Amino acid sequence: MRTEVLSAAEPYIIRQDYTAYTQEQHAVWAELVERVYPELEKHAAREYLEGFQIIGLQRDCLPHLGSISARLEPRTGWNSTPVSGFLPAPAFFEMLASRRFPTTTWLRSRESMEYTPEPDIFHDVFGHVPMHAHAVFADFLEHYGRVCAAISDSAVLEKLGRLFWYTVEFGVIRQSGEIKVYGSGLISSHGECTNVVSGGCAIRDLTLDEVLQTPVKVDELHKLLFAIDSFDQIYDAMREAERRAMRGRL
Repeated sequence: MRTEVLSAAEPYIIRQDYTAYTQEQHAVWAELVERVYPELEKHAAREYLEGFQIIGLQRDCLPHLGSISARLEPRTGWNSTPVSGFLPAPAFFEMLASRRFPTTTWLRSRESMEYTPEPDIFHDVFGHVPMHAHAVFADFLEHYGRVCAAISDSAVLEKLGRLFWYTVEFGVIRQSGEIKVYGSGLISSHGECTNVVSGGCAIRDLTLDEVLQTPVKVDELHKLLFAIDSFDQIYDAMREAERRAMRGRL
């Protein structure tokens, strides 16, 4: 685990007390995985499924972040760093730029299994972290954090947030003639994933212009998402967004 000081993020970094998790919490994790993983085996991007195996996620017990990072860091330089909760933007971007993914350690209750408004360890680890084992995606995510960390204009950050939303959170990819999910919000939400694979959501080719013009809605199932053909596309889109931002044309 890296030990460098991150000025904005340091106050939020904590230690995961793995022994504090109860058998009930491990059981809730297992039920959450069992609800979605059989569908993901059919509908998730192959890079996600490969990453799931690479980082050693278990289907029947909560993840130990140190163990995951020990497998992930030699591969792409990323690790899962436990944090106390929601981070302000400067701290979040600083951590991404350092290849440290801010990971919450709490788990939703059985009564909130379908939805929780605040990300928990299921969303953060099950949803996000397997993709960090993919080299191009890992590089894109660091680049995104580095660019955003250098920007103070809130309007520009909102536009860049749309790129994050429609790729990292709700991204889909065409593979073998089918739409596959890779975004964490789709991976970790049975309802959102079903909405996509059942045809309830329109899918258009990802273009930077349309993504930047499409507002984010958090209070309803998505009616429109954007598909890529390779992960190089999201990295290319990030580079173009950076060029526009630097010229004041985003």
